[in-house]
Amino acid sequence: MRVSTGRRWWKFTLREWDDNEDEDWWFASTAIPLLAAAIGPLANVLSIAALVTFWRMCLVPGVDTQSEATQCLLTVDVKQLARDLDGVTYRDPSWCYRLNVVSLAAGFTGNIFLLFNFTNRIRYIIALPVTILMWYISSGILITILVCMEVYVPPTRPQQTYSQGFWYAVIAASMYFICSMLLMVNMLGYFLGHYRERFTLTESQRTLILQTMLFFIWLAGGGGIFSQIENNHGDGIQDWSYVNALYFSDVTILTVGFGDLYPSSNIGRGLVFPYSVGGIIMLGLMVSSISKIASELGSEKVIRRHIERTRTKTIGRTVTSSMELEYRETLHLGLRPVISAPFHPVDRARTTPIDIADDKDVHKSHHRTSTGFDTLRRVAMMATQSTKSRIRPPRLILLREEKDRFNAMRRIQRSTSVYKHWYALGMSVLAFGILWCAGAVVFWRCEHHLQGMTYFQALYFCYVSLLTIGYGDLAPQSNPGRPFFVFWSLLAVPTMTILVSDLGETVINRFKHGTVRLADFTILPKAGVWREIVDRHPWLLNWLQQRKDQHDRNRRLEVGFQFGPEPEVLPPAPTIDELANDRVTDEELARMLPLAIRKTADDMKGDPKKRYTYEEWVEFTRLIRFSSKSIEEREEEDDEEGLIEWDWIGEDSPMMSKGSEAEFVLDRLCESMQRYIKHITASTLSLDKRRLKHTPRSRSGGSTDPSLRTRAHDSPTEAHGFEPQDEKVLDPGES
Repeated sequence: MRVSTGRRWWKFTLREWDDNEDEDWWFASTAIPLLAAAIGPLANVLSIAALVTFWRMCLVPGVDTQSEATQCLLTVDVKQLARDLDGVTYRDPSWCYRLNVVSLAAGFTGNIFLLFNFTNRIRYIIALPVTILMWYISSGILITILVCMEVYVPPTRPQQTYSQGFWYAVIAASMYFICSMLLMVNMLGYFLGHYRERFTLTESQRTLILQTMLFFIWLAGGGGIFSQIENNHGDGIQDWSYVNALYFSDVTILTVGFGDLYPSSNIGRGLVFPYSVGGIIMLGLMVSSISKIASELGSEKVIRRHIERTRTKTIGRTVTSSMELEYRETLHLGLRPVISAPFHPVDRARTTPIDIADDKDVHKSHHRTSTGFDTLRRVAMMATQSTKSRIRPPRLILLREEKDRFNAMRRIQRSTSVYKHWYALGMSVLAFGILWCAGAVVFWRCEHHLQGMTYFQALYFCYVSLLTIGYGDLAPQSNPGRPFFVFWSLLAVPTMTILVSDLGETVINRFKHGTVRLADFTILPKAGVWREIVDRHPWLLNWLQQRKDQHDRNRRLEVGFQFGPEPEVLPPAPTIDELANDRVTDEELARMLPLAIRKTADDMKGDPKKRYTYEEWVEFTRLIRFSSKSIEEREEEDDEEGLIEWDWIGEDSPMMSKGSEAEFVLDRLCESMQRYIKHITASTLSLDKRRLKHTPRSRSGGSTDPSLRTRAHDSPTEAHGFEPQDEKVLDPGES
């Protein structure tokens, strides 16, 4: 986010291309370019359909030539007029065609500049205004033609009407205008300094843009090819104009297959094989990318804000008095040193903050802002401030307070996981409902005069289209109906696919889990299933353990006491009281470190991901910290700050990391091992130098006794970085 400068929000604050400050207005900076990249090429395809098709047609039966269609009069009853799809088109005025060509050229130019902007071929400040201007010109020309057509040369109704080309022009003009308005919002955010002089898109988002453009090229090219083949080699019964062929290509790729239009030549039927497979593959890739990006945006923005709100409420409840609140708000905003940085084979003695970004490949600089999260940061950092003058409570109380915050963060994690899946499902259901109901309204009004379609029938038609069932009993038969179906289906079918994916992660997944659990207890019994239930409910485990102990006591009284060694029992996990009083030496920690690394490495392989208890985190933290400082420094720090060097509810919490907890711990343990080995090596070399300095050389100039070097390497006390209290240098003669 931008650092507040005290300027008004409407003042222009241009940022450089390589500015590393954080960015906000995520919808304007990320979602709008993606929408423009999807809508722009579709508008170009619809503009082509509007250009190659005449905008007016005659519906009088028996009219075969364009000259007769131009002068057709009402010679029959209105009820006997031909259907829209059976009418004969006639030529438009020359000014309409020429302006339509200019509009299409402007639309293509705007799309090319947008593509160059995405690929950083042309600067943002140059390419984006050109795109906006070109699309405004294209939209303005199409709107002007549409209005002039209606005012000066309208079709003579009811024997004449507008063709599909006219309605394709209406949709294309609307899409050009919407894209231009959206990109103006994006440019406004840049002028106000909310993001840099370029689109902030990831590699997957740029891939989606390329996939979208290729898909629409495939769709438009397929319409032209099928139109040419069927007009030359078909049976001539069906009208294979470009707009009808475009509709056929759309129905084929989306696997709807109404059956109202189908290829009649062998060449056309053979072409369906590669064309449908290629289109379905490209559509699947595009839908998969859309679903992935929607999930990423939801996790990064919406879910992140949900976590921040929950943490704010949780931290706010920990403020117990007005004096404590005042003290927290006046704390200095600096971070205290964290334990370590991510492990890397090279030397990383310098500590760095924990990376909590969603994308591990994207590292953002940490800047303090003047937003509403300042209060959250001030309160959350209270537990991590090093204050020598403040009297700290006993170590046991500190650990209990830290465990309370740890449990609070665990609850936030569980609630966030549930919220994430159900939020995505809710958004998918909402989008599906809008497209379903609103699309039914449009089809109802378009098809009512031809098919007598009711709103319920329109709902039924939209539903079978969304599910790609396509019975064929209802299909668009009007001139405005087919163009709208092409536009609507390209939005609705991917939306339905995303809805099915979200259902799979929530409702279907729960149903699947329930059936599997039922099978574990009934027809497919699973070993250890009852043990899993007991482990998930500690109260039940305690009750069963008490019952077992009582039964064992009664049994021992009946049969007498056994002699001999007791069976080996695994030691129980340490309690808070034991951790508070436990003082482990560096030698013991060094022996425990490889075992902990092996354990976390095994935990990384498990599914689901391992989540450690608070007591395990305390033990891991001791293993991480012992190699960084001496015992005296560490004990003094423990007495002041406790055993954990972060706030569990704070923004530097390990639970805020994208990776698993086992991965986080293993990374830090490996770094601790690296530091420990480095300290041993440094202390050994230092001891060797001191011995060489104080040991007299022989007369022959030889080196010192090799036994001294052996003892230096074998000394466990000196190897751990502690100098001996009374170091004695042996004389060679004494040995």
